Amino acid sequence: MERRNIRIGCDFVYVADIPTPTVFQVQPRQDPDIVVSGEQWVFDPATEMHRYTDLYGNGCARVVLPAGRSTFHYEAVADVPDAPEEVDVDAPEIAPQDLPDETLIYTVPSRYCLPDVLGRQAWARFEDVAPGYGRVAAICDYVHRSLQFQYGTSTAQSTSADVFLAGQGVCRDFAHLAITFCRALNIPARYAFGYLPFLDMPSDGAPADFAAWIEVWLGDRWWTFDPRNNELRKGRVVIGRGRDAADVAMATTFGGPWLESMVVYADEVGRP
Repeated sequence: MERRNIRIGCDFVYVADIPTPTVFQVQPRQDPDIVVSGEQWVFDPATEMHRYTDLYGNGCARVVLPAGRSTFHYEAVADVPDAPEEVDVDAPEIAPQDLPDETLIYTVPSRYCLPDVLGRQAWARFEDVAPGYGRVAAICDYVHRSLQFQYGTSTAQSTSADVFLAGQGVCRDFAHLAITFCRALNIPARYAFGYLPFLDMPSDGAPADFAAWIEVWLGDRWWTFDPRNNELRKGRVVIGRGRDAADVAMATTFGGPWLESMVVYADEVGRP
């Protein structure tokens, strides 16, 4: 299979009143299909960093942001397959009693995903859709059509129920609503976020940002779905997976520093 090289990374600028402990999740997860090289971690002023892996297998970096203005830069090159995510329209749903133990945590309510609240809506809309890959695709189609993508229309407190009523949100909100509907139907679904370049397709013109999508257990494995873009894409680089966005925040600060700016990049090496 052909391969492509993607420059991935981000820049954060913070202003803090006091030294502020912080955890960053910005580096790609280990993945047999993706090779990461040339990692650069730069803090200005220089700051001691401790790296660890959380209970979901995500790479994390602990630092203490100094008082005043500070910058954080992460950059790497990801060697990725020149192919979109896999599809199997025959992948079946698995009855709850037959699900692997480790998937059960992704069938219950979490901080932002509320299948207990939206269960009736899920069954009313998707009960008559044939179980399996096609029903998950139908859920993503519905979420994609029903929500308007708009920055600033949701907050860090917005749940899937809030977004369902509001009819608008950002990519994490699309993911939370689709996950909620899947879980309401007893389909394990988890949240994923990472870098998503525009490979072999035109850019949407918006500033680059981290992207969120979902992974659903069908048959004997996890499958990628993207209710925000609702299309197959090349070059996804996963940073984190968890129950919802609360488990995989790009930055968790133990205090209230002001995020002055954030820049994200995911571009093919050698191309603008």
